[in-house]
Amino acid sequence: MTETASNPVERIVLAGGLNIYSAAGIKTQLLQAVETASQVELDLLKVEELDTAGLQVLVLAKREAARRGHELRLVAHSDEVREALDLCGMVGWFGDPLLIPADTVATGS
Repeated sequence: MTETASNPVERIVLAGGLNIYSAAGIKTQLLQAVETASQVELDLLKVEELDTAGLQVLVLAKREAARRGHELRLVAHSDEVREALDLCGMVGWFGDPLLIPADTVATGS
């Protein structure tokens, strides 16, 4: 977690599955973060699975942050996260830049 006096930012790194088995615990963590920090960055690079339960948690956290006048940004999307967001048509809804690593483009994976 990184905080500065004028612009507090909390960075949360998720790893493994963001799915029905982990959704409840992650929901609690994210809701606490968006309640206390005006800016939250959610690093998804190490997320290996994102199902609809995990997606619901991300949507809830994004909406709760906005309701409080706070910001939740999804950063460093893993291939699995990008694929799930694209499959569900949610890439644009979150409004965060979705960067595709150069090695993915070069290999066509």
